[in-house]
Amino acid sequence: MKSFSSDGVSLAYTDLAPTGEVDQHRAVVLVHGFASSMATNWINTQWTKTLTHAGYRVVALDNRGHGHSEKLYDPAAYSSHIMAEDVRRLMDHLDIPRAAVMGYSMGARISAHLALAHPRRLDALLLGGLGIHLVEGVGLPLGIADAMEAPSLEVLTDPMQRMFRAFAEQTKSDLKALAACIRGSRQTLTAEQVGEISMPTLISVGTKDDVSGSGPELAKLIPDAESFDIEGRDHNLAVGDRSHKQAVLDFLARL
Repeated sequence: MKSFSSDGVSLAYTDLAPTGEVDQHRAVVLVHGFASSMATNWINTQWTKTLTHAGYRVVALDNRGHGHSEKLYDPAAYSSHIMAEDVRRLMDHLDIPRAAVMGYSMGARISAHLALAHPRRLDALLLGGLGIHLVEGVGLPLGIADAMEAPSLEVLTDPMQRMFRAFAEQTKSDLKALAACIRGSRQTLTAEQVGEISMPTLISVGTKDDVSGSGPELAKLIPDAESFDIEGRDHNLAVGDRSHKQAVLDFLARL
């Protein structure tokens, strides 16, 4: 695992070369979700193996406050705009002029902000675990921050609070940093803004996902977008689903 400085913040990343037959030397940049990490979201779920075997260079990072990256406790440090610039700086650091950028959940929100700020850097945008709530919501409920600061999981009764606190404990996350992240990464996008997303876009949401909102509804707002239903999967299980991987490979192959 390597690290680089993104405007003074130390971020961990991995850079994996293709292992399959390489017909094209394109890169895919992976951006994980809240309370996760590149290992939990992308490596352990075999995403990195799937993509490198398909001939892609794969780059993934631990978002600020997560995994092996630097932990910050000021909510202002976690603006979606700032975290999008972390991804752009990683591409600069690795001399990657353009890439397909794939984010899941919070990572999808970050990726959408990157697509708007730097459209010429993206060959494609892949949004997993985030549908119309990219427009109608401002991230996870603020109560998730409260859940991170609760004295224990046992005192929580709200199902969503319990789910995210249990996941954060499972990933051995810094709960204080995660609370700051929730409070700071609540920037909304308007329907007009997502309508300006210009690159081919795939939106993949589980049919049992009660966090993301409708994928097809978001796809209607983006000119060159399509949606994929990850059948029978909730928010946590959809990310590593086999049909999700195949849909992404098929989508990338058509570019």
